[in-house]
Amino acid sequence: MDNILKYKRYLGKFGYEDGDDALHGTVVNIRDVIHFQGHTITELRQSFQDSIDDYLAWCAEEGRVPEKPYSGKFVVRVDPDLHRKISTQAQLRDKSLNQWVKETFESAIR
Repeated sequence: MDNILKYKRYLGKFGYEDGDDALHGTVVNIRDVIHFQGHTITELRQSFQDSIDDYLAWCAEEGRVPEKPYSGKFVVRVDPDLHRKISTQAQLRDKSLNQWVKETFESAIR
């Protein structure tokens, strides 16, 4: 994967912003919003790590449990026709809807 940083199980995705000649990123595997930036990869990496550490410190100060990456809960809404098709595929394979979706997602990211 390109343009991804990892630190303490958190993932940051980044890109180049031409207007201010800098790299900007966001932590992608939690719902809370954490941004970071730098003019070099070294600065960007340090900003990413500092942002995660600041987030964890802020949570501790506020008595808040920080969001854990990969929380495991996923809710998706689909139209009734797609739901019927997915459910049918699961039933044909003697699987629960949840198990079929999980396995399909796993095969898609390999």
